[in-house]
This record gives sequence, C-alpha cells and structure tokens, in this order.
Amino acid sequence: MCLPQKSQNGIRAMIGWTLSRYLSARFLQTIGAVFLMISTMIYVIDFVELLRRSGDIPGVSPGFIAYLSLLRVPSVTEQIMPFCVLFGTMATFLTLTRTLELLVARAVGVSVWGFLVPPLAIAVTAGIASVILFNPLSATMKHRADAIETQLFGRNGKQNDDASLWIRQQGIDGEAFIKAGQASADGTKLTSAIAYVYDRAGAFEQRIAAPTAKLWPGVWQFDNARLMSPGEEPFAAGTYLLAASVSPNEIMEGAIAPDSVPFWELQSLRAAAETAGLDGLGYRLQFHTLLARPLLFVAMVLIAAAFSLRFFRFGGIQKMVLGGVGAGFVLYVATKLVGDLGGSGLLNPLVAGWSPAIVASLLGAFALLNQEDG
Repeated sequence: MCLPQKSQNGIRAMIGWTLSRYLSARFLQTIGAVFLMISTMIYVIDFVELLRRSGDIPGVSPGFIAYLSLLRVPSVTEQIMPFCVLFGTMATFLTLTRTLELLVARAVGVSVWGFLVPPLAIAVTAGIASVILFNPLSATMKHRADAIETQLFGRNGKQNDDASLWIRQQGIDGEAFIKAGQASADGTKLTSAIAYVYDRAGAFEQRIAAPTAKLWPGVWQFDNARLMSPGEEPFAAGTYLLAASVSPNEIMEGAIAPDSVPFWELQSLRAAAETAGLDGLGYRLQFHTLLARPLLFVAMVLIAAAFSLRFFRFGGIQKMVLGGVGAGFVLYVATKLVGDLGGSGLLNPLVAGWSPAIVASLLGAFALLNQEDG
C-alpha cells in the first residue's frame, strides 16, 4: 500500500528532524570530549613546566603555579579549537560509518549534505560562541597571567629575540620615536631607552640614549643620557628633558599583545594605540582572524567529512584518517604563515585574516563534491 505524497513528506521531515537532533548530540559530545582531553593534557604539561621554571624562586607554592597555569591554558586551547572540531568531526563520522548508521541514513534518502547540516550548524555556533564569549574570557585570563609572569620571570616570562617597545609622539618641538627594552607595570618608566627626535620640518635633530627614562606629566626625563646631533660631537648629560605628549595608559595599552585583548575591545584599543602613534596592525589582524573563526570551523568540518565518509568495506581508512589530520596541520601552518605575513605588513590584515578560512572551505567543499557527486 502506497502512502499519500503528503504523508511521505511528513515522514521524511520527521526522520530528518530526528536525525538532525541525534547527529547534533553526537557531534557536541565528541567535540566536547576532544576539547576537554586536549585541554587537560595542555594544563598538565604547562603546570609541570612552570613548576620547573619556578623551582629556584622563593615563596612560590605549587598551588600558586597551578593557578597561574589555569590562567594560561584558555589562550592556548583557543588556538587548538579548530583541531578539536576536525578531530571530533572525523571521530563522529568514522563511528557512525562503522556502525552503519550513515548507511541507513543514506538508504532512507538523506544525502551527505543532509547529515552535514547539523555539524555545520554546530561549527558556526561554536565559532561564534568562541569569539564573543570564550575569547574575552581567555584574553582577560592571559593578560592577568602575563602580569604574574612579569613579576616572577621577567617580561612576560619569555626570552624574545626582539621584545622592544616603540612609541611615537608628536610634541611641541616636532616628532619623536622612542624605543625601549621594556616598560614598567604602570607605563611611567622605560629601560634601555633610545629617542630619535625630528624637528617640525621632519629633519633629524638628535638621538638620545639612556639606561632609563621616566615619564612625568608633559615631559620625558632621560637619566645619564648620551646625546648625538648631526655635525656635532656626542656628549653626555646627567639629566635630559624632552617634551612628552603621551600618557602612561597609552603606553601600556599599546604594549598589550593583541592576543591578550578581548574581542570586544580590539577596535577601541587599536584606535587608541594609533592615536598614541603606536602600531595597530596586530590588533586589526587579530580582529579579522577572530571574525573568520566560524568559517574556519566550517572548513574543518568539510575537510573531516571529505576524509572520513568512506565506507569501511572499501578499505584504506587509515590513509584517509591520516590524510585528514595532515590536511588540518597543513591548514594550520598556512594560517600561521599568512598571519605572519599580515603581522609584518606584507599582507592586508583583512586578506590575512580571512583568506585561510575561505580557501580551506572552498577546497573542502570541492573535495566533498568530487567524492560524493563525481
């Protein structure tokens, strides 16, 4: 007996809704489990490393180090979120394929694009939530962790090849560029300071080098300074004063790393940094990178589907899985490379932030179309 067309459509709609809820639950569980497992591993490794580094520092307890590691982990796990989506999606698809659940779904008329809707919707939702909710939390915690590390290990606890700070100001006598090895916590003291001063016409006027520089209201004080001017012999000065047009807050805001700034504050901080004469390129790049994250999650789902929807009876599952993992790492390396090019100014921040996600999504969709529809 044949059912009326209206009844058949109703049954298909009910099957599709039930299948979507089932797949959504499976994807959420798997991706959440992968994220929790990787986050735990990162926390344990970071905790052990911080314990080793703080072993010679008196008064630092393991509990305090555990707290510091807890502050650091969210910013790291935020970087591996795309891999959690990739691995979680691949694990879910492989499990559903092995148990023949996807085969049954295909048999009742659900295409590959039909059961891709739930993971794609979850990817977009998770990407948006990670940007507007998780990123502000992780950035705030990282900023606090950086401050603690500065107190324990020195500036940010890292030995960077070039951790210098550049400040540009427009004073009453002309423009000045000040380079410092580091700034104090309140932004009023610079160490290893070098100032390049230009007159109002833009001609180089003098170079001021001093071990320390102090910012007072409206003036820089360089102690034990050495001055050099074109056509003159260098000479030393116990104290040298230079007009200042920046505030301590502007200096510290400009010194905050882009990945330590919450998403909602990136644009305002970029504007404040550029107003103070500091480079706001990193903040623009971070802003567009975060905006593109939901699309990057979508790309990971498409790549995972292209490499994990092969039936087990066809064989070659291990190669498919390794191919998917390899594609994810290639995408990660490409994203970092494009990000470095954008951070150095060789690429527009808009292009650097969006191009990896767009290209990966197109390639994943093309591979899936070629595999499913020939």
